[in-house]
Amino acid sequence: MGDDVGAVRSAVLTLQRTTGLPMVFGGALSGQDRLVITELVGNTTDSLNGLVVRQGNGLGGKAMAMGRPVWVSNYPCSASISHDYDKPVGREGLLSIVAVPIVVRRRVRGVLYGALREPLSLADRVVGAAVEAARDLEQDLAVQDRADEAPARTPPAMSAARWEEVRAVHAELRALAEQVRDLPTRDRLREASLRLAAAGLDEPAGSPRPVLSPRELDVLSYVAIGCTNAEAAERLGLLPETVKSYLRSAMRKLDSHTRLEAVTSARRAGLLP
Repeated sequence: MGDDVGAVRSAVLTLQRTTGLPMVFGGALSGQDRLVITELVGNTTDSLNGLVVRQGNGLGGKAMAMGRPVWVSNYPCSASISHDYDKPVGREGLLSIVAVPIVVRRRVRGVLYGALREPLSLADRVVGAAVEAARDLEQDLAVQDRADEAPARTPPAMSAARWEEVRAVHAELRALAEQVRDLPTRDRLREASLRLAAAGLDEPAGSPRPVLSPRELDVLSYVAIGCTNAEAAERLGLLPETVKSYLRSAMRKLDSHTRLEAVTSARRAGLLP
């Protein structure tokens, strides 16, 4: 749950920044059918902090059970949800709320919430931003899951843990290259990182490598070891929005629809170890 909580925290901050909602909160699952709200921005009380939401109960529980976003424009008067959590929600004064489940491999891993303290319909833009934040988080967790598993390209003589260390060193090497002002040295570091990436190939790639810019490959190398956009941005000295832009560009060049597909395609092409 620890990694999921950190990822939810990053998504909550992103959602608040992109929507400007007065309150955004969320949490990861703890156990099979219970959610613990741990991340809050804009709260005026501690009534929701640490609240346990069970599947099927309340707005978030309904989102968990249905596996899709749900929202209400007047929480206390809504007939479409149970009212198990009216007291903590009422103390915070929330009326219009959207809850978006985070679903990875058909399993709910958490819920993101956005809320107003007025009985207004949430705009499509706000609901769309909440859904996009959840989808980005789902891809972050999917890549992290893959990084935690035994990689398909692990050479027989190298353990999964050792191979993940190689990948971490590769990402650090690329980040270090960007800090070097001497251009010939920077080029040598980048070339060394490409040699390290291609070393795990069983045989040379049969088709030409996709051409990614150095920054696109920098971002993808950190995504490949399970970093969120915010974590990759911090390590590379970039803004999270800039990381997202580079990542989307890399996905287009790799003909991939998700972060996980992009990482897999880059590994098959020998661009990542």
